[in-house]
Amino acid sequence: MAELPLKGLRVIELARILAGPWAGQTLADLGAEVIKIESKTGDDTRTWGPPFINTGDETNAAYYHSCNRGKQSVSLDFKDKNDLLKLKNLIASADILIENFKVGGLDKYGLDYKTLHNNHPSLIYCSITGFGQTGPYAKRAGYDFLMQGMSGLMSITGEPDSQPQKVGVAVTDIFTGLYAVIAVQAALRSRDTTGLGQHIDLSLLDVATATTANQAMNYLTTGTPPNRRGNNHPNIVPYCAVSTSDGYIILAVGNDEQFKNFNKIFDVEWYRKDKFKTNPARLENRDELLNLIEGKTINFSSADLLIECENYGVPAGPINTLEDVFNDPQILHRGMKIDLDGVPSVKNPIIFSDMEMSYDSPSPNLGDSNKKFLK
Repeated sequence: MAELPLKGLRVIELARILAGPWAGQTLADLGAEVIKIESKTGDDTRTWGPPFINTGDETNAAYYHSCNRGKQSVSLDFKDKNDLLKLKNLIASADILIENFKVGGLDKYGLDYKTLHNNHPSLIYCSITGFGQTGPYAKRAGYDFLMQGMSGLMSITGEPDSQPQKVGVAVTDIFTGLYAVIAVQAALRSRDTTGLGQHIDLSLLDVATATTANQAMNYLTTGTPPNRRGNNHPNIVPYCAVSTSDGYIILAVGNDEQFKNFNKIFDVEWYRKDKFKTNPARLENRDELLNLIEGKTINFSSADLLIECENYGVPAGPINTLEDVFNDPQILHRGMKIDLDGVPSVKNPIIFSDMEMSYDSPSPNLGDSNKKFLK
């Protein structure tokens, strides 16, 4: 097996909650040594439970364990001059620093980018904030939920006549963590040729806006803000949840050939009608077509309809609970659930042909590496 690409790199993580820690965890999975710097009371998410997981002498929330595996924890107090000096010495040995303090929050400790860059020009410094380092909102605190609202994501999520909805996971934090990893790796490549680090400025709002993707393009192209459509796709029909005799399944009919095959399940020929023949036509006549489809699917159980879709090559799937997910044969085959010294975890989805991701340890107890790094 080849060596993981980030082995030998040291990351200092001055971040808490989710976006920064998610980036740190991903870098650890890829082989980096990640040192999580915490206050004396630790990352806020250690207490974000129940549920809680006991690891020897310490109990922490499952939330904390979702984004901190593979790291080492150092607990110190920035306001203590000795602790601060030890931290600066540790940073001097690092390749990458990730922080999510408010803009200017680290200046008084001499831990801002400008100061550290002057002393350590090869350091890659990644700042994650709600609104970025510049602009009228730069000084504001920012959280995932706020960004889902401010970016327009909630305006296109939920049923048309109901309250706008956030997504069930903090997707903006997760996406920001992944963008941070991408940016860090690009900065490492740049450093290979220039010898210099970079200041990476990541904003949760920027990320949330960027990941509205095709919906943003729909607006920018037409000037008309897209509406909430529940489980209906804004550009494809039928691409939605449909009723069955015992629940719902998802249909994801992505082209005209698949729609023709879908017709065969019910022995109908809707695809021959001009108003349903092409996707643009189906989009224009969405309500009429979905009423016809629901009139057929309601006569099938979810299991039977999924079998029929599989037989006719129609993309479809169940709406699983998380219990269903972790008992699904595909998830089991891919080994998505892992155990780290008794701590259940979800593995990184990246699979290399000739490298194995690093899953050396569960999330650290608070200050478990103080003796190792604070000499």
